[in-house]
Amino acid sequence: MNLNAVVLNCSLKSSKESSNTQALLEEVVQIFEKNEVHTDIYRLADYNIRYGISDDMGEGDEWPSIFQKIKETDILLIGTPLWLGEKSSVAKLAIERLYGGSSLTNHKGQGIYYNKVGGVAVTGNEDGAKNACRSILYSLTHIGFTVPPNVETYWVGDAGPGPSYIEAEGYKHEFTQKNARMMAYNLIHLAKILKDNPIPAEGNVAD
Repeated sequence: MNLNAVVLNCSLKSSKESSNTQALLEEVVQIFEKNEVHTDIYRLADYNIRYGISDDMGEGDEWPSIFQKIKETDILLIGTPLWLGEKSSVAKLAIERLYGGSSLTNHKGQGIYYNKVGGVAVTGNEDGAKNACRSILYSLTHIGFTVPPNVETYWVGDAGPGPSYIEAEGYKHEFTQKNARMMAYNLIHLAKILKDNPIPAEGNVAD
């Protein structure tokens, strides 16, 4: 079975800079690739993504090309750093743009995100990981994504300034890595189920 995944890295840094969020996301992507899940990764800070609640904000907006990949994917993984205990502004922007496309429907008349699964990864040096996970996962399920169990992983170091995921060798942190593995395999498992047995249209057709 061929599965596709889209990964949105919502770091505030462009790809010219090292990203702790990217490093954690790659732990999950390695498992995707091991299980033959084709994965496209987008560092959203590299793109001109306009503010708005729409799938296309017109000339110069680079979200539509990313959104097209999301419409075609089976798995969506959102990664964000923490700032002031919250998901990044880029993650908020991504959620708003996803919401802007939620009125679209699939060939059965269901919401466009039906039969897709979602997960989240968070890095930072402060409290707020569970808050960010809760916020993003609720947003995904609200607009139609299916959220399997244990599809969040996070790494937060000591509070305040100090080494972040890469410098602190977060890849050795068993709790974070265990949850990364659980997330990857649970996303793949449920994506396969929904591919073979999609949610019935009866009672689930958008108005």
